[in-house]
Order: sequence, then C-alpha cells, then structure tokens
Amino acid sequence: MLLTLAHIGPRTSSKSGPKSNFETLTRVYLDRIQPYHTCNSEAFPTESDFLAWLSRPANSGKAARLPALPVLLDSRGRQLSSTEFATWFGARRDQGTQHIVFAIGPHDGWSETARNRASLLLSFGLITMPHELARLVLAEQLYRACTILAGHPYHSGH
Repeated sequence: MLLTLAHIGPRTSSKSGPKSNFETLTRVYLDRIQPYHTCNSEAFPTESDFLAWLSRPANSGKAARLPALPVLLDSRGRQLSSTEFATWFGARRDQGTQHIVFAIGPHDGWSETARNRASLLLSFGLITMPHELARLVLAEQLYRACTILAGHPYHSGH
C-alpha cells in the first residue's frame, strides 16, 4: 500500500532554521514507515491543485485500479486513539486499499467540497497547531499504527 502525506502550502525545504527541524523529524518517521509501506510526501499550493491531483488516475494506486483514499485532517473530524487509528488503518490495508492520502489543509481549513470527498475526516483535537507540527504528529502516528499492527513493542499502550 502506498501512503502519501500531503499538505497545502509551500514545499518543505532542506534550508536551516526552526522549520527545517520539523521536516527532519518528519522524515525520520517517514523513513521508519518504509519497511511496512511505501510512503511519500507531496505539497500543493492550493486546495484546488490538491483536489485535481487526487482526481488524476496516476495518483490512484497501481495502474489506477482503485481510487486513492483521501483522509483529511480537520478539527471537525473524528478523534481516534492510536490503537483505534491503527485498527482503522489495518482495516483499509486488509480491504485491499492501494493508496491512502493523508492531507493537511489550507490555513483557513478545508472547503465543504474537499470535506465531502474525504473517506475520513481525522482530528488531532480542538487545539490549533502549525502545519509542520501536524505533519510530524501525523507521520509519527502512521509509524505507530504500523508497529501496532506488526506487534512491535514501540507502542506500549499508554
């Protein structure tokens, strides 16, 4: 299964500075996911660019047999524990999902059009956090889900 972490905003860069620290840490978790699933990262200047990309068959899994499954991070979404998230993620894997796109939206939030396209609206709670931090948390939770499903001791359940 292919996993894509997408966000609306500028491409992350390897330049030095506080934001590069978030990118470095996010990359650590994306690399840790690789033994479990292929994982990549995409950035889009606008929500409409993201939705157009999501609609292209080339981004919808192997030979476009199935459409990509969009998961949008949104404060109005479902709040799941790490174990609940792993269960949701494992069910998609077991159902044969080929590509899941986890996306962090524009600064003013997802439009109703985008929210209606989502397979899941996922919330990390009512707090507001910078996009870079949300990407890091998302990458870590995806890695945690992989380890929970594999029975790895990384997640101790508390």
